[in-house]
Amino acid sequence: YDNSPDGTGKLADQLAQQKPQSIHVMHRQNKQGLGKAYLEGFRKALDLGADLIVQMDCDFSHPVELIPLMIDSLQKNDFVLGSRYIKNGGTENWGLVRQMISRGGNFYARQVLGSPIKDLTGGFKAFRKKVIEFILTCPLDSSGYSFQIETTCFAKAAGFSCQEIPFIFKDRVLGESKMSKDIILEAFLKTWKLRSQIKKMKKKTELNTFSDPEIVLEQN
Repeated sequence: YDNSPDGTGKLADQLAQQKPQSIHVMHRQNKQGLGKAYLEGFRKALDLGADLIVQMDCDFSHPVELIPLMIDSLQKNDFVLGSRYIKNGGTENWGLVRQMISRGGNFYARQVLGSPIKDLTGGFKAFRKKVIEFILTCPLDSSGYSFQIETTCFAKAAGFSCQEIPFIFKDRVLGESKMSKDIILEAFLKTWKLRSQIKKMKKKTELNTFSDPEIVLEQN
């Protein structure tokens, strides 16, 4: 909860009071960016003893019914990505401009980084504990959506296995996207910095920077 005026924090607190063993709420008084919010959430999850961690949007753009499949996939993989850009994935109720920005951003990042992962900018992910522990040691400094590119690419560069699972991203019914020109510019610049960082990691660890992720094409 990042000091939002829409009442989300109060509702979350009410739910936590009803289920104090399973729901924990974090309050941050100032907006500090998407990346820092995720990192604090990851640390909190580890402090609470989590072995598996799922990150997703809270506006139901990410389908909660897919979580069991993602968790099941963690039995054979270190982290799992909900993917809009593989077979059976996609978006719903997006305008042409937003589709162009998202698909173009993914294509650009994949080309610069040489990554086979189809959806580098998505935020629907599941991790084993060891992947989050590694990510917290990485030089992450993105405040916007390029944070998603950083975490995925650092994890792949370290040799963690990945699986992409298709889903349909449904646009929010209420509220507005936080996408801005500053966030797009940050992603453009950070991608080149990340490329340099990954090359150094590859040289240091003598690991292949990327290997093809296993892709699930059909959902049960």
